[in-house]
Amino acid sequence: MQLIDKYFPALTDHQQEQFAALEDLYREWNEKINVISRKDIDNLYEHHVLHSLAIARFIHFRPGTRILDLGTGGGFPGVPLAIMFPDCEFKLIDGTGKKIRVAQEVCQAIGLTNCHPEHLRGEDEKDKFHFVVSRAVMPLPDLVKLVRKNIAKEQINALPNGIICLKGGDLQAEAKPFHKIIQTSELSSYFSEEWFQGKYSLYLPINNK
Repeated sequence: MQLIDKYFPALTDHQQEQFAALEDLYREWNEKINVISRKDIDNLYEHHVLHSLAIARFIHFRPGTRILDLGTGGGFPGVPLAIMFPDCEFKLIDGTGKKIRVAQEVCQAIGLTNCHPEHLRGEDEKDKFHFVVSRAVMPLPDLVKLVRKNIAKEQINALPNGIICLKGGDLQAEAKPFHKIIQTSELSSYFSEEWFQGKYSLYLPINNK
């Protein structure tokens, strides 16, 4: 929680309580359903919660924004973002039912009413959203093919609707088809912890006219 307070000092008491509750909940559920590496559960706030919130450093979603978290696993980045933006609506989908159950139980436990996890594959998602977010689910060209159909036409944010994903490593190959419009941000420019070196957020506007 100290990491969250460090970078997001303006949280309400309710948001702080929700973030603080995540550790015990994910530890408890991780014993039953392995959604986070056993070795990594001690780094929950840095490697998962704060990592997810890199998107909140890139964009401040306006109230009423609808966001799809594709391949959310146990709820990342969707759950932390839903806490951060209580006036936005988040739908979290994953093809693995037991992982979605963890996200559902966490949302229920902390009273996260703007977050809706559902057991669903990306191919079967029909709704429209202003943004699609993900954490290293698949190569960017594949992601674009899968979710282009889900990007809404109406614009309500400062940035055009599109895809925001969190990635690591060498991104040149998968970003090459979109090099003229893609926007890449180093997470080390947001967070000083060493773990964020070599990790990026990618923003790709999608124009569905």
